[in-house]
Amino acid sequence: MVQPLPYLKESASQTAGPYVHIGLAPGDAGFDIYAQELGRDITGPNAQGARITVTGTVTDGTGAPVKDVLIEVWQANAAGIYPGAGEVEDGFRGWGRVIPDFDTGVFDIETVKPGVIMGRDGRKMAPHLNLWLVARGINVGLNTRMYFGDEEAANAADPVLSLIEQAHRRQTLIARADGNRYHFDIRLQGENETVFFDV
Repeated sequence: MVQPLPYLKESASQTAGPYVHIGLAPGDAGFDIYAQELGRDITGPNAQGARITVTGTVTDGTGAPVKDVLIEVWQANAAGIYPGAGEVEDGFRGWGRVIPDFDTGVFDIETVKPGVIMGRDGRKMAPHLNLWLVARGINVGLNTRMYFGDEEAANAADPVLSLIEQAHRRQTLIARADGNRYHFDIRLQGENETVFFDV
């Protein structure tokens, strides 16, 4: 007679910390392991379109900067095409990893501004960056988007932004424009918490 196996209890959930930088961006943690660190170059040298810099901070519920966060960026090229969904420039990955400065908590994303993207349903989506955040204290990665403040008409017609009923909540996804620089803060909790998506 075969004895039934005893049921195993579920293990406790794990967060990403406190070693996010060492495991996912070791060069920034002072470890010279790779000749070229994964996720550094989002666009490659041949990307068309306007080169931009996105700067901001990730803050917790008290307003303090979260310095051990990893931000993954996913984006289309200037023509609105994602790698794998069509032809893109040689070397354009459309993906990268960014972490904030250990002292200030400020992050910088160096990339090209994406174009209008055709959604699966044939509706146009405004230019945006897809962002995924993981850090100590976050059990499941957080997904959000960053839209561009100088794309008012496209933002007004964007089907995803339109799903957010309160106008003040939509504003948490829109970066302030200053020429080729954009400022985008991500608030994990509290007043003006950034909208996160369940994907």
